[in-house]
Amino acid sequence: MGMVKKSITVTDRQNEWIKAQIATGHFGNESEVVRELIRERQIREEETPAEIEAIRAALIEGEKSGFTGRSVDEIWQEARERHRAKNA
Repeated sequence: MGMVKKSITVTDRQNEWIKAQIATGHFGNESEVVRELIRERQIREEETPAEIEAIRAALIEGEKSGFTGRSVDEIWQEARERHRAKNA
């Protein structure tokens, strides 16, 4: 995967939020934070209304079933896969 260096401008508040994200330990640097935000937006834009509804239904089902050791990302991914398999 190629990388392109970009220079961006953010507000003071956005800068503090980015720093806070890094401080949590989930990200190593500012670029990782921005790339993750872009990835999340790309995924959202690719989801159809039917996929979103399937994800919501899976989240409601999961909420009713109690606690899980899976992460939110794992739950979203499973819901997407179930929807795609059902509509393939």
